[in-house]
Amino acid sequence: MVAPSSKEVFIQGVTHEGRTFRPSDWAERLAGVMSQFRPGGARTSPGSHLGYSPWCLPTALNGVKCVVVHRDLQDHEPLAWDFVMNFAKDNGLQVAEACLLPDPKA
Repeated sequence: MVAPSSKEVFIQGVTHEGRTFRPSDWAERLAGVMSQFRPGGARTSPGSHLGYSPWCLPTALNGVKCVVVHRDLQDHEPLAWDFVMNFAKDNGLQVAEACLLPDPKA
């Protein structure tokens, strides 16, 4: 499905037919479910359950909701990786390999 040449996979909120995926908060929901999968495990620090995992982050690119999934998730939690990839496949979502670059300093 995805070749392992980049560090991130972008699950885009657009179906293969070009329709916007619904519900509108799907990216936040998916990332919320994945929040327990993080470096060091779910209980690495107090309050860590209140934020998204660095391995699965919701974002928007050019007005399209996306979830950025880091390949480290595949190495550390293969079943969680399979879950997000199967979510994309089952819902006919577009998936692209890319590298998320930090915002330039102003």
